[in-house]
Amino acid sequence: MKINYTTADGKTIELEVSDEVGSFYLGSVEAEKKNTRKETRRDRHTSLESFTYEDARFFDSGTDILTDFIDSEAVSHAMSLLTDRQQYLIRKCFIEGWSYTDLAALEGVDESAIRHAVERAKDRLKKVLS
Repeated sequence: MKINYTTADGKTIELEVSDEVGSFYLGSVEAEKKNTRKETRRDRHTSLESFTYEDARFFDSGTDILTDFIDSEAVSHAMSLLTDRQQYLIRKCFIEGWSYTDLAALEGVDESAIRHAVERAKDRLKKVLS
């Protein structure tokens, strides 16, 4: 089997090797390429937890942005324009974090009924807020 081998100084030479050695070499080259791609991909996606900030503007202010938004006058007004059922579904799904499955089991209805009702409530809330 003939393989092309690149030396450390960048020269490419053609070598005649046994099939066993050639297969091993080609497999190791392919594995190295895959590892390099994985490392590159992992390096591009660094989690934010790995960063440390020394600048005071990045410190947690202790306020919960979501809670502040939910308690805002605009959202309170928009929620008041929804039916009691729609308010209940919005609170359960988006504030308390209930899943459609859990709500469906609690109410004894099909999950799709909850999903559709929540979608209608979201659409109405978006319409009111815009």
